[in-house]
Amino acid sequence: MYASLVPTSAEMIRFLPELILTVVATLFMVLDPLLGRQSRHVYGHFSILALLGAMAAAVYVYRDPGAAFSGMLMVDGFATFFRVVVIGVGILTVLPSYRYLDREDAETGEYHALLLFSIVGQCVMVTANELIMIFIGLEISSIASYVLAGYLRDDRRANEAALKYFLLGSFATAFFLYGVALIYGMTGSTNLATVRRAILGGSLGSAPIFIGVAAALMFVGLGFKVSGAPFQIWAPDVYQGAPTPVAAFLSAGPKAAAFAIFLRIFLTAFQPIGPGWEPLVWVSALASMTLGNFAALTQSNIKRLLAYSSIAHAGYVLVALAARSNVGTAAAMFYMAAYAFMNIGAFAVVSHLSGKGERYLKVEDFAGLGAKQPGTAALLSIFLLSLIGVPLTGGFFGKFYIFKAALDSHLVWLTVLGLLNSAVAAYYYLRILVMMYMREPGEAASRIQPLTPGLRAALVLPALGTLVLGIFPGWVLDFAGRSSVFVR
Repeated sequence: MYASLVPTSAEMIRFLPELILTVVATLFMVLDPLLGRQSRHVYGHFSILALLGAMAAAVYVYRDPGAAFSGMLMVDGFATFFRVVVIGVGILTVLPSYRYLDREDAETGEYHALLLFSIVGQCVMVTANELIMIFIGLEISSIASYVLAGYLRDDRRANEAALKYFLLGSFATAFFLYGVALIYGMTGSTNLATVRRAILGGSLGSAPIFIGVAAALMFVGLGFKVSGAPFQIWAPDVYQGAPTPVAAFLSAGPKAAAFAIFLRIFLTAFQPIGPGWEPLVWVSALASMTLGNFAALTQSNIKRLLAYSSIAHAGYVLVALAARSNVGTAAAMFYMAAYAFMNIGAFAVVSHLSGKGERYLKVEDFAGLGAKQPGTAALLSIFLLSLIGVPLTGGFFGKFYIFKAALDSHLVWLTVLGLLNSAVAAYYYLRILVMMYMREPGEAASRIQPLTPGLRAALVLPALGTLVLGIFPGWVLDFAGRSSVFVR
């Protein structure tokens, strides 16, 4: 009777990336009070090694895909893609954190442990094939992220960011959990495939209206996690108050994981009622793009500008979800990979320029960066051009395939309005380029420090990724196209 509850060796191997990260993060918590401050950088070194090991394990276990732990987890191309993305985001977050933690004289052991635990939760989310497992992964990731947002305990802005993130995140999670409870009450299961079969079977009687309510409640919870309108109110304050490497992490890792479960839930369990929820996603996508881009036009704080930009980019991915197709799913997957590179790279430059206590966060503080550090300015230019969607960058192909998927699904007006929003976004990104190259150096650029090896890697690697995805997108797009079939 209980034999099936004992995991097999194959199941444990399929869970290997999460096991590696959990063991190392727990080890950090144990060793932190023993090693002291003399070994600050050891945690960063071992974090990168653990993340590289987890990424290699994620690729390795894809050789034997399948379900694990009674079907609660599913290792397939879709899960592997997002596993690699969120682990890659973790590596790119650790690299600029060396300089930042030293500059702010912050503890390193707890920081890296929390970062690894958050990535564990995201990996559980993207592999989950069951609503309760999705919820567990969501909470593991969220709780660690709440603490990371307020990691600088003596900084009032960080305390405010953590409190807002925690309170609003808790409300959003409650909405999601109410939706899960309704689904279980109507279908008797929280397995995505079983829920889909129950809806397709037509044996739910008067339940379809409650299925729609459940989908709406879960949309609220997931909309908060991806900072889609009208659930985006937390993002600008949290990004501004959180430590800059943490803001970079929040803008890419949790968002990628949340979009992964968004796609998996709505294109498997709720795919039969797609015509019902498509208008909801349509409106949210348009609102996110419009509100994010027009609000970014008025921002003088670079972190708030990037926060509103993040909201707009969430709208672009929601366009792909509204398409309700394999092409749209593949486009969303590609876009999240490109977005992770360009956004984390931009935040890494902000972290480098901001100085101790994050004094220099105005757009005007970028004045003269091209004269003082031309290499850093050139790399930031690549990220900004990709965020605009200029050809030869990953952002161009990401937007191209998203809008192509929307047109294929006859979402003509959403495509037109999305393209107009992209034109609006060009203004505030180009404003930063003008500051870097057409203004005299200000105080921030004059006091900027040389790049450390970690920061240099945190800028060069995302720039290479952005250019590779923009010049040679075929391999990633092909893999995403094959993997998107598993979502349906």
